[in-house]
Amino acid sequence: MFLHVEKVEYLDAYRLRLTFSDQTVGDVDLTQELYGDIFEPLKDTEYFKQVFLNSETNTIEWPNGADFAPEFLYDLGQPIPQTA
Repeated sequence: MFLHVEKVEYLDAYRLRLTFSDQTVGDVDLTQELYGDIFEPLKDTEYFKQVFLNSETNTIEWPNGADFAPEFLYDLGQPIPQTA
């Protein structure tokens, strides 16, 4: 099964709430993952907030093309319990 990100919500600082194709919802803190040339602009929280869902790649992305694999985000995330 291929994993996709279906929804992204900015929380604060470098944290996002993501909904995955298996309906898992998790909070992801990317603070420790923003290294290297492509991720350097994301250290500006105003730029980080520009995150969007790329429907072609099925993951999150920023205007400069920076992205993370859905599987990486899934493993990094802290699951949020679903309430009925």
